[in-house]
Amino acid sequence: MKIKDKVVVVTGGGNGIGREVVLSLLTKGARVAAIDVSELGLKETSDLANAGDRLITCTVNITDRAAVLGLPARIRERFTQVDALVNVAGIVHDFKPVAALDFAAIERVMAVNFWGTVNLAKAFLPLLEVRPEASLVNVASMGSLVPFPGQSAYGASKAAVKLFTEGLIAEHQGTSLKVSIVFPGGIATSILDNSGVTGPAMSSDDVAPASARLTSPRAAARLIVGAVETGKPRVLIGSDAKLLDRLSRLMPARAIPMIAKRMRDLAR
Repeated sequence: MKIKDKVVVVTGGGNGIGREVVLSLLTKGARVAAIDVSELGLKETSDLANAGDRLITCTVNITDRAAVLGLPARIRERFTQVDALVNVAGIVHDFKPVAALDFAAIERVMAVNFWGTVNLAKAFLPLLEVRPEASLVNVASMGSLVPFPGQSAYGASKAAVKLFTEGLIAEHQGTSLKVSIVFPGGIATSILDNSGVTGPAMSSDDVAPASARLTSPRAAARLIVGAVETGKPRVLIGSDAKLLDRLSRLMPARAIPMIAKRMRDLAR
């Protein structure tokens, strides 16, 4: 799909990878609706973009289903159509084992990561499915490929996104809507601060060889925008995500204790 003049909705557009996706799309000539819970973050994105009427911002909590279901009409008032949806928004929880994690924390991460993605997909699928060409991209995580001690609920939420998206891929075979799932590895973002939690930042060195390094949000965004353009169903970002993908497929039983050993000090 050619990006120029297309209308793309991006969640998490107020910071990190989502912001870089918005900026990359605008550079390629798209019209963008950036969605985020942070009004300040969206203003900063808008100021950086300086894109005039090609960018609109919507301050919405993606766990608020009624608000999300109102977005299509709101966006069509400005742009008349929607050609693509990119679900980037996501949070983590405190680095704690499940026994020490309260139910509210588990419910919150599931509400944002999984139900937020479902809410947006359900809201925009009717518009995407009638376009001559369209794209839906959902961002999961390398944490959905293998379990990470201390982030079990986060991994479960992203694993749910993974299978949900793979189901959408299956359901849209032979149609004009291309669906993609993205697995970022370690990205240099402020996800801990944005999630309102404390804990050690998980780097690629915790799970991969020293040759693996954190990917910049801009580099990650380029690959995500590339998925919109190509319709590639599966995208891995970073050498750490690629390594874990291989481990999860080739020796899943051995991957669990291997990752647990390297992550032992984080989940305490």
